[in-house]
Amino acid sequence: RDPMFLRNQFTSLGKWGIPLVRKQHVDLDNVGLIACTNTVFPDDENFDLGVHFFVDDFRFLDIYDHPEKTLAKFKQYRFCCTPDCSVYGEMPLWRQMESVAHSRWIGAFWQSKGLLVVPTVSWDSYASFEFCFDGIEEGSVVAVATYGCRQGRAGFLRGYSAMLDHIRPEAVICYGQPFPKMPGRIIAIPPQNPRELHRELPVRGWTDLAGQ
Repeated sequence: RDPMFLRNQFTSLGKWGIPLVRKQHVDLDNVGLIACTNTVFPDDENFDLGVHFFVDDFRFLDIYDHPEKTLAKFKQYRFCCTPDCSVYGEMPLWRQMESVAHSRWIGAFWQSKGLLVVPTVSWDSYASFEFCFDGIEEGSVVAVATYGCRQGRAGFLRGYSAMLDHIRPEAVICYGQPFPKMPGRIIAIPPQNPRELHRELPVRGWTDLAGQ
């Protein structure tokens, strides 16, 4: 009966019952990001930044098991992108689906606690398209990453196009240089080096690429 065991306390969306991250209004003027590994408590300097999780998975895996531990820290910031739990082709599909579900569950949990949440979307093969866009309300602002993209440009764009068809996002926060002619309203953020252990300067968006 323990909801933290069953993980059934949130509304789901899609065939597989993946938790729903609801659409929220996100102020897209002067968007900046800080890596989750660079967040501290208290942080009086960077409260106007969003938090991203485009770092190695082991740096944030504990959030799913103990979500309350970092809640006060992440509440300080302007918004939080959901964790970028890896969806790799080497994983069986059940493991890829688990990564997607964990990311959405954390986003739904944060929203239940009053945080502003931007769902992070990732994908791999065509087979992953069956579930990797689930749990996100149509018209949401979403986050993706081209930085460190393993599928290459063609593979990324196939999934990106499918994501646009499924979610029809209001805007896309893109961590890394967008590929040429990526459609949609794109807010591109130059990447930090996620392996740096020291606290880096936050990064602000490049020019809004709406209509590119």
